[in-house]
Amino acid sequence: MAEIKANPLNTAVKEIRKALPLLAVISLFINMLLLVSPLYMMQTFDRVLGSGRVETLIFLTLIAGIAVLVMGLLFMVRAKILARVSRWLERKLSPELIKASMRSALYGLPSSAQSLQDLNTLKTFLSGNGVNALFDAPWVPLFLFVIWMLNPLLGMLALAAAVILFIIALLNELVSRKQLKEASRYSISSMQKANSAIRNADVFHAMGMLPGFLTKWVHRNDKGLDLYLKASDLNAGFLGISKFVRMFVQMLILGCGAYLVLQSELTSGGMIAGSILLGRALAPIDQAIGAWKGMVAARDAYDRLKLILERVPEVEEHMPLPAPKGQLSCEQIIFVPQGRLEPVLNGVHFALEAGEALGIIGPSAAGKSTLCKILIGTWQPTRGRARLDGADIFAWNSDQVGPYIGYLPQDVELFGGSVKDNIARLSAEPDADAVVEAAIIAGVHDMVLRLPGGYETEIGESGSYLSGGQRQRIGLARALYGKPKLIVLDEPNASLDAEGEEALIGAMEKAKGWGATVIIVAHQPRILRPVDKLLVLRDGRVEMFGPRDEVIAKLRPTPVKPQQPRPRVVAQQTESAPAGAAGE
Repeated sequence: MAEIKANPLNTAVKEIRKALPLLAVISLFINMLLLVSPLYMMQTFDRVLGSGRVETLIFLTLIAGIAVLVMGLLFMVRAKILARVSRWLERKLSPELIKASMRSALYGLPSSAQSLQDLNTLKTFLSGNGVNALFDAPWVPLFLFVIWMLNPLLGMLALAAAVILFIIALLNELVSRKQLKEASRYSISSMQKANSAIRNADVFHAMGMLPGFLTKWVHRNDKGLDLYLKASDLNAGFLGISKFVRMFVQMLILGCGAYLVLQSELTSGGMIAGSILLGRALAPIDQAIGAWKGMVAARDAYDRLKLILERVPEVEEHMPLPAPKGQLSCEQIIFVPQGRLEPVLNGVHFALEAGEALGIIGPSAAGKSTLCKILIGTWQPTRGRARLDGADIFAWNSDQVGPYIGYLPQDVELFGGSVKDNIARLSAEPDADAVVEAAIIAGVHDMVLRLPGGYETEIGESGSYLSGGQRQRIGLARALYGKPKLIVLDEPNASLDAEGEEALIGAMEKAKGWGATVIIVAHQPRILRPVDKLLVLRDGRVEMFGPRDEVIAKLRPTPVKPQQPRPRVVAQQTESAPAGAAGE
């Protein structure tokens, strides 16, 4: 049985934790060096002004300047380390998140590129000022202790202020967390709907759907904005209170310091130093309250990243298998999509030898496209197995079996790049000979040569520079690239003209010639000329399966014999019949 790989996010977090001791040590020295400014001021007031010694002032200034320079260098080093940690995290996780999003789609779960936006939110937090407050907060007791050493009364006042600010931060978390979480959920949903609408701009424009869409979208988006505004108002209130507390206590400690100076219990330098130290001690808590929305956003982003990587974990790679020959079989396949109770496929069972071609026909919603996705290993059956050369195709390593499978979906999606890149399946090192060979087999070589740049022609995002028929034919060439052993074509003639259909039929014949097993979903009988067998699906069940001609014969309606007209009987008038009786 395949083993599940460890969650990449947990692995990355463990690696990041290795940098925490170094960051903690750097933060310790930074906070110790922050004491230089108040100590310098205190010594200047108490020693220099009292003694009038210029040499002492110069010496103190030199030492303080060197210390502040070292502090600045440490700030720079910490910022660079955090920037490199955030870059490493994105480099490590972005490929894993793309794969996880694709696995979610294969399992029928909702997926998008939201995980990459969440990763960017986390990266921005790690490289921003908000994380500095977390590193500086543990050293708040150091400043409180120094204030206490100046005078216990000042220490108690500073401790009370720190406790009050901590309570304010805690209340801010408890009150605004729910609103921020809901606002984030609405924002993500609105973004996904907007992206979907923009991708279908032609449909919206052609049928005048935009006003109705915007009405519903704005209404839903306003809910998220209202929640975000409510959370922002609460955060602003707590931030205002924290600013007031910090400034008031800083003035209060200055006043208490002045009182202690008058009582000869504190020097004037200690009074100034105490005020500066208090500001430094409360700064991390104040910064945390100000950056609270960013912290909450980063935490929610982390939770979503963890969920998507745990929801559909990556399976350990299997031992490499020999190259498949194309023998295909389905063993009582049942497929029930997520969120539904009724199966889309129910007990589908058939077998094909390598080099055979199968046509799949049936009414709409019969399960034809679902069966195609199971046959190529992108969807896993709820029960049963689809086997390629005896191996479960869903469990086969995609990287290994992918080159031996060709697939043309109903909605052909090409990718930004050249014609060559798309036919070569975005390979880093495309085989030019194989690209041309696939194009010739698909009958698009001449068409490609007529493009402005030939095979190097840029086709635009999603192939927007090409017509529907051109996209479909290039998609066919992509499916034939490398002469795969299993080729699945889902309604490949939907956008083709007569010439394209003939090229498609010829490509199927050539694919059978090199031993490929060909599956084609079609509605038009002429496309089924090359197939050897037919499978008729209805309501997810196999209604008929067998040789093409036999199945077609069974599908043809039985001719009804025309009824012979009855001979008309003319009544003969007898002698005893009264005149006119025949007409009665």
